[in-house]
Amino acid sequence: MTDTAADPSLPRRIAHLDMDAFYASVELLRYPQLAGLPAVIGGGRSARDEQLAAEYAGRLHAIPLHAFARLADYRGRGVITTATYPARAFGLGSAMGLMKNAHLCPDAILLPVDFAEYRRFSRRFKEVILTHAPVMEDRGVDEVYIDFTHAAGGQEEGGRTLAQAIQQGIFEATRLTCSIGVAPNKLLAKLASEFDKPRGISIVQPDDVQALIWPLACRKVNGIGPKADEKLKRLGIQTIGELAARERPWLQAHFGRAYGAWLHDAAWGRDERPVVTHSEPVSMSRETTFERDLHAVHDRAELSRIFTELCQQVAADLARKGYVGKTIGIKLRYDDFRIATRDQTLAQHTQDAATIRRAAGLCLKRVPLQQRLRLLGVRVGALVREQDLAAQQPAAVNAELF
Repeated sequence: MTDTAADPSLPRRIAHLDMDAFYASVELLRYPQLAGLPAVIGGGRSARDEQLAAEYAGRLHAIPLHAFARLADYRGRGVITTATYPARAFGLGSAMGLMKNAHLCPDAILLPVDFAEYRRFSRRFKEVILTHAPVMEDRGVDEVYIDFTHAAGGQEEGGRTLAQAIQQGIFEATRLTCSIGVAPNKLLAKLASEFDKPRGISIVQPDDVQALIWPLACRKVNGIGPKADEKLKRLGIQTIGELAARERPWLQAHFGRAYGAWLHDAAWGRDERPVVTHSEPVSMSRETTFERDLHAVHDRAELSRIFTELCQQVAADLARKGYVGKTIGIKLRYDDFRIATRDQTLAQHTQDAATIRRAAGLCLKRVPLQQRLRLLGVRVGALVREQDLAAQQPAAVNAELF
């Protein structure tokens, strides 16, 4: 490999790396006996899970298949975090309700979520990447963008040489696989990383847009959500190529000036966003979906406990990461799935749990609470780093709902 760091004329090469069924793959390292079987990850740890973990401590690979919980046995409001590829073949996927969709594969093995373990593996695979390419944008626990342009091997075979080295390095360090797309920009790289899953490497060059990108459905583009996709379909636009055929002014007339212009650029594979190695969070939040619908009056004590815990968790997140915020908000989802949000801005920044609790309580006073609630969330926004502010006393807020 040659050192290309000093050459400013090199074509831009950006990679999107996505771990393959990350949560499920981490679990399969602990439970290799589940390889090739449909399994879903979701919900909390049950007494049964605790019993198995204690009984087979240090030898989880020896747990017999009949001892694992099955999806058909689940009762509650949890959702699927991820599913193994055999489970996906039955139509199971992330964000789907566990109980509601159990009929798709009732015998699928159900494993509880273990975020601490996933974060541990996330740190390990990202450390591997940084040894090969120092410009990396963290996009979550299981995906990153990487600037290959000036990294050793980043230009060879369009970036395939470096992608293979990273892929192999991650596997050696974690026994996990990933898929990588390399393209002239982030938008195309993310599309390319889905071309050949699992353990694929896909290369897109500037001249490949019409052949490789235009046949894809518009929904594949990161930034075209369900509502925009539905509107595009009503306008007779199914594929990215059909979107590219529409003039920019036409798209702006139907989707607004900014979003219409972005749609036109996206369809033609244009994206100038840099790989950002660090960004400040806009807000931090905690929310929970209840096991059963709760009522503000009849379940006041339980709601009060949950509400307080959410405020304490957000406050702990802020303190741990060194941030304070001014805008306190709440989010409710009713039993008919309607969502209500309210927020208020304090006079001073805070990370104090009691202050957050009081301000969020005032927000609750401003929403209808006759219906039962399915979800409750607390959010703190307008964040700044604690070190950038002089110590301030929390704003005085009065009255509570719960």
